[in-house]
Amino acid sequence: MERAALSRISLTTASYTAPRRMLRLHGSDALSAELAYVVRVFGVRAAALGLGYPGSSGLASASANTVAAYRDAFRLLLAFVRHQTGKAPFTLGFEHLDAAVIAAFLNHIEADRRNTPRTRNARLAAVRSFFRYAALRHPEHAAVIQQVLAIPQKRFDRAVVSFLTRTEVDALIAAPDRSTWEGRRDYALLVVAVQTGLRVSELIGLYCADGMLGTGAHVRCHGKGRKERLTPLTASSTATLRVWLMERAGRPDDPVFSTRTGRRLSRDAIQRRIAKHAAIAGQRCSSLQSKHLSPHVLRHTAAMRLLHAGVDTSVIALWLGHEDIRSTQMYLQADLTLKERALARTVPASVSPGRYRAPDPLVAFLESL
Repeated sequence: MERAALSRISLTTASYTAPRRMLRLHGSDALSAELAYVVRVFGVRAAALGLGYPGSSGLASASANTVAAYRDAFRLLLAFVRHQTGKAPFTLGFEHLDAAVIAAFLNHIEADRRNTPRTRNARLAAVRSFFRYAALRHPEHAAVIQQVLAIPQKRFDRAVVSFLTRTEVDALIAAPDRSTWEGRRDYALLVVAVQTGLRVSELIGLYCADGMLGTGAHVRCHGKGRKERLTPLTASSTATLRVWLMERAGRPDDPVFSTRTGRRLSRDAIQRRIAKHAAIAGQRCSSLQSKHLSPHVLRHTAAMRLLHAGVDTSVIALWLGHEDIRSTQMYLQADLTLKERALARTVPASVSPGRYRAPDPLVAFLESL
């Protein structure tokens, strides 16, 4: 990458500041000024990554979440290189971003930042995407680019899906102090999250106008891949959300779950709130003490409740907004009750317990060899 372009990148971590309020995505999808700036700085065309910004030709085909993920990856990378080399981002060239540096960066986010291999692979995907684009523009750096693109994804163990039982859900939902404004907000957030199974980005992206609380109550969300999805609400969830929206008294384009100043809650804020309430609930329900709760665990809980109710996996995939029905197979593997029912239907083998004893001394001798 040319030094001039990299000097512009440095503005994303230094002098450049832009409003962080994300514009609502509809049709031609306007991105926030900050994300649009990052897209232009990285030189990533709409044709290369499907990223659009105000004033660009064509419609954006990548969500704001994708752009934000790529932005964060490069912010972390540039900060890491600066810390390791002492060089400011605007002084860097391709020779400073070789495979060894990228590999060290990936090790850093795992060892020092304690990110999971999944997050490590996501950061690598952002770097790869940029270097694939650079390969077409700077063939003189083909050797460095090829080495970076050859860095493999890291394999990782796939753990059994973690979810909450009904008792644990009840304890968690009862944890917020509903005598306070934040407690009533968190109570509504937990009820909606457990019942709908929305992703954390979808919860954050809910607007007051997205709650349809009349006949056929449901919430409308913009999910992964910018697909709009309607998720029905139970009577209890509808009542909880209606009470909260009345207290919230926001405009149609205000976020449902906000701070006291009206700003949208961040992912980290929701994670901290869940962790706080999980610690309180753990005092009433000891099984919660051994579980690490996250917004995605609540999503898994919603899926498992549907599965236990006998809902077909294809419907669960539709409910959760999964692109592929195979994504729901992990819930079948995590459901021990289904396996126990299958075991109950099998006929036990008529085998006497105990150790096998050879009927003949010669055979017994041969078996002992």
